[in-house]
Formats: sequence, C-alpha cells, structure tokens
Amino acid sequence: MVKAPDGLIHAKLLDGQGGARDLDWHEVENWNPAMGTRWLHFDFCREEAQQWLIRDSGLNDIASTALITPETRPRAINRGDNMLLALRGVNLNPGSEPDDMVSVRIWTDGRQLISTRKRILQSTQDLLEDLKAGVGPTDAPSLLIQWVDRITQRMSGTVDNLEEEVDYLEERVVAGEVKSVRLDLAGLRKQCITLRRYLAPQREAMNRLAAEPVSWLDEMDRLRLREINDRLIRHIEDIDAVRERAAAAHDELLTQMSEEMNRRSYVFTVVATIFLPLGFFTGLMGINVGGMPGVEDDTAFWIVVVLCVGLMSALAMLFRWNRWL
Repeated sequence: MVKAPDGLIHAKLLDGQGGARDLDWHEVENWNPAMGTRWLHFDFCREEAQQWLIRDSGLNDIASTALITPETRPRAINRGDNMLLALRGVNLNPGSEPDDMVSVRIWTDGRQLISTRKRILQSTQDLLEDLKAGVGPTDAPSLLIQWVDRITQRMSGTVDNLEEEVDYLEERVVAGEVKSVRLDLAGLRKQCITLRRYLAPQREAMNRLAAEPVSWLDEMDRLRLREINDRLIRHIEDIDAVRERAAAAHDELLTQMSEEMNRRSYVFTVVATIFLPLGFFTGLMGINVGGMPGVEDDTAFWIVVVLCVGLMSALAMLFRWNRWL
C-alpha cells in the first residue's frame, strides 16, 4: 500500500448522514465522487504534502500554489465550479493571542474538499467533533458552509472580551489611573486594528462566495452564507466601536495628564511669583558695598526676616483675593 504523504492531517469520507470515516491512502487515491464527499486536510509546511498538492492532487497551478502559500489574505476565487477560499479565524490555542489569527485555505468543486493549514484552528476541531457525533455536514457544500459558520461563531467570544475590556479600561480612566492604563489601552487598540485588518477582506470574500454562480450552491445555501456574513459584519462593527471607545478613552487620558501637568506648572508659577520679590529684596540686602543700612545694628537681621515674612504674606493674600490660589 502506498504511504500517505507526510503532512496529511486527516482524510475523511462523509457518509451523507452527518458522520464520516477515515480513509486510508489507497482509498484516497482511488476515490471517485460516487463514493461520497472526500475531505483531505494537510499541513502545508510539510514538503511531502506540498509535492502531492502540486503534482498529484489534480489541481491547477493557481489552486495548488494558493494552498501552500505561507502568507495570504482572506479572499475568494472561482474558476467555473471550482472555488478557492483563504480565511482567517481567531487564535484560541493555549498561550496565543486572539489577534494572531490562524489562516486556513480551502479548495472545493462541490464534490470534494481539500484544505491546508499551518496552525490548529479550533473551528476545524469543532467540525471533526460534529462528524464524530454524527451531526456534522453531509456533503461538500454543507461542509464548507458549516466550517465558515464555525469560524465566524468562534469570533463572538473574542469580540465580547474586547467589549468587556474596554468597559473596564474606561472605568479605570474615570478613576484617574493614568499611569497603569496607558499600555492596556494601546494593547487593546492594537488588537482591534489587527483583527479588522483580516476581517474586512474576509467580509468581501464571504460576499463573493455567496454571489458566485457555482452550480453546487442552492438558494438556501446562499441565504445561509449571507446570514453568516451579516454576523461577520456585526463583529467588524463591534470591533470598530471598541477601537473608537479606546481612542476616546485615550484622549480622555491625555486630557487628564495635560490637566495634571498644568496644575503642577501653575503651582510652580505661583511659588516662583511669590518668592521672586523676596529674592530681589534679599539679594539687594546682600550686596557688599559701603553704606548698607543696619550693618552695625544687631537687630537688623530680624527686621529683614520680618519684612520678608510680611511681604510673602501680603503676596499670598493678594493671590488668594484674586483666586489664584
């Protein structure tokens, strides 16, 4: 029996009833549409998987190259009844940031589905669990639609977390936690920008998928795709709202910092204004020339001290009277 290429994650044959079974490589190579829907999932970083996709998969150069390209933005391309999708999902793997989005590439002709990835996408695991439980997709169109649905559904928790975080940060800004909240606001805005950078083109890809005249999508399928895209649009709008609220909170933070700086500068100005005449007076009394009054008088120093205190008190009362203090 010919060995499966290194990088094959799974080979499934859908039974049409919501379940699936594993295919060995001999069955993969001898598959035909009458057997049922075939789903091949590869790690495109493996050399053997790349070679099989390029030479033996039967895909054209555009499709095979797109399936193994390391970096790609969300998009949808069709050639006749063949559809190529590149999508992104939030990264829910342990120790990862949600905005470090995981890509998946999908090719289908309505009878089989070939997909590739580099990192694990939790929505893929959801599909496998559904198939194992016998409540999964029954054919290639439903497999594609449910996969896209799971990818979009998995974004809900991340968007909710962003909204909760901006609520918390706004409370901290109002409470005057100037120093500790600045980095948190910057990190939140970065997450929103990164998520939107991929979700905006994904929205366009979903629009195109629902609109393309492929024969294997019926009107109900297109309706489901439009509904999924509506949810994706709402996620994007929520992310935009979080980003705007974070920007507003950052502006409020800058205003508080500016006001605090102005208050400190004002205090320094008042102190300097009060002590400026005193400095002039004591400097005048300290010049080393003949004829200085009180040089021979033992009480002269205390007279100068009293005059300084009186002058300082008068200036303080003047500032108080004019409400400068």
